[in-house]
Amino acid sequence: MTKNISLLGSTGSIGTQSLDVCRMHGYGVKCLTAQSNVKIIEQQIREFKPELVCMMNEDAAKELKAKIADTNTRVVAGMQGLIECATYDGADTVLNSVVGMVGLQPTLEAIKAKKTIALANKETLVAGGHLVTNLAKENGVDILPVDSEHSAIFQSLQGCPEKKAVKKIILTASGGPFFGKTASELENVTAADALKHPNWDMGAKITIDSATMMNKGLEFIEAKWLFDMPNEDIEIVVHRESVLHSAIVYQDNSMIAQLGVPDMRIPIQYALTYPERKPSPVKALSLADYGKLTFFEPDYETIRCINVCKEAIELGGLHPAAANGANEESVRLFLDGKIKFSDIAYLNNEAMKNAPEIINFTLADVLSADKAAREFVLETVKC
Repeated sequence: MTKNISLLGSTGSIGTQSLDVCRMHGYGVKCLTAQSNVKIIEQQIREFKPELVCMMNEDAAKELKAKIADTNTRVVAGMQGLIECATYDGADTVLNSVVGMVGLQPTLEAIKAKKTIALANKETLVAGGHLVTNLAKENGVDILPVDSEHSAIFQSLQGCPEKKAVKKIILTASGGPFFGKTASELENVTAADALKHPNWDMGAKITIDSATMMNKGLEFIEAKWLFDMPNEDIEIVVHRESVLHSAIVYQDNSMIAQLGVPDMRIPIQYALTYPERKPSPVKALSLADYGKLTFFEPDYETIRCINVCKEAIELGGLHPAAANGANEESVRLFLDGKIKFSDIAYLNNEAMKNAPEIINFTLADVLSADKAAREFVLETVKC
């Protein structure tokens, strides 16, 4: 069956690489969405001819509508437009690659519309937790991971005979640009320093999350929900080369891992072609070219954001949503030069601890906790 895709976040790094995969395999692209990049999405519209496009920015939507008036593509705007794309009748698969909490609501609506979810938006599961997983079960919807680490675990699990055969899962982390640095060395690093990722080409927010290792903390929470594993059975290992993308350990201590060059088109394609495997636009991995692969324990004392996320998921409820909301705000402030690198972990931790104690939360509760965490950060910094 020919797949028809609704791609949320088409102008970012994951979005553009997703279109590489769609181009190679001839998948239909029915919907595209972006924040405000009119230039890139216009090019995408003219190549892929989607039926519906959403711009989150209303002014950008007006500009785009004028530029593509000669096409048959309809333009909508804002959250309602994003949800319209996520639930579009002509698409069977929704690839959610938007960045941030904005990705939660369209994912929930897409699940209700019984779309297959290819998920690259961490915040959906970090903040939504049981709201998302329970809704997916109720609607018989598959959530297929697109993050390289979770895809690696998902791929490694394909040969698993039964759930109880798995002893633990191992999430690998590149360690970002500040691996091996001391706290004093990190005191005055700039956003420009933090944006120099050694292996991956990502957007600014995700690249800063890699530098703080908050991304690995968020992935820890995401892994718990995706694979229904106890917190103590999820291990994080720093792997500088980003070749072994993650692994599982069986009860007999055999380890199964997925390896490949650091190219997001591998996990993107597997989510779109699953359960099939097809030729890929990615170059083959040569182990001999790398020569050696290295592995280290994370430095939890210096890079403290992982600890924030681990405590958040231990506390449960709305604490992960608060940690995530605070992080989005603190990363924005760091990129704007208003706080120090070391302030990010402090602000995230304090906001996380202030989250209300509600276990059986609703979407309204999640949105409220997210807003409160952002306001806490701004008030603390006095912005």
